[in-house]
Amino acid sequence: MSNTNQSPAQRAAWLRKLYFIRAAFSFAWVALAFTLAKESPVLASGLLIVYPAWDALANLLDARMTGGAKLNPTQILNAWMSGLVTVAVMVSLALKLQIILAIFGGWAIVAGLLQLATAIRRRKGDQGQWVMMLSGAQSALAGGFFVAQQGSAAPVVQTFGGYAAVGAVYFLISGLVILFRQSKGRPGSQHTA
Repeated sequence: MSNTNQSPAQRAAWLRKLYFIRAAFSFAWVALAFTLAKESPVLASGLLIVYPAWDALANLLDARMTGGAKLNPTQILNAWMSGLVTVAVMVSLALKLQIILAIFGGWAIVAGLLQLATAIRRRKGDQGQWVMMLSGAQSALAGGFFVAQQGSAAPVVQTFGGYAAVGAVYFLISGLVILFRQSKGRPGSQHTA
């Protein structure tokens, strides 16, 4: 199923809503990572599993609501990648492998590049995509940092929490850009910001 009959205003409203939901989820995740998860290995493990699973779902919903799989191949690929990362994290935790930062690093690189590609493709028809381009590029760079940190004594959840916090800010800014443009009477398409 896909929603291919949206007006520019409907599409902008959907993206605004999605970006705000993604920001709220990430802010809540970060709050848990830096508070309760510090004292609970079970919660920390759960957070490491939930984050890529949520990303997979969010990418699938976004693709569905903005034209379907054929129009959104980068988002579909991103959803699959996030799903595979979810499984890899579960296996790594179950086998007590100490490779989660490397897993998240590889994922951040690929997911960031896919997000960048999605934002570049959308930039002429959707608002707030310059923020998503920055977010995708930053994600790819952060992924390299995670790979380099693998094997260090850094706590994984808190290390990844900084990345999630920055991502939440990008989603919030992009949602606010759309909201601001809508309030100025620019409903959706034909804007490059």
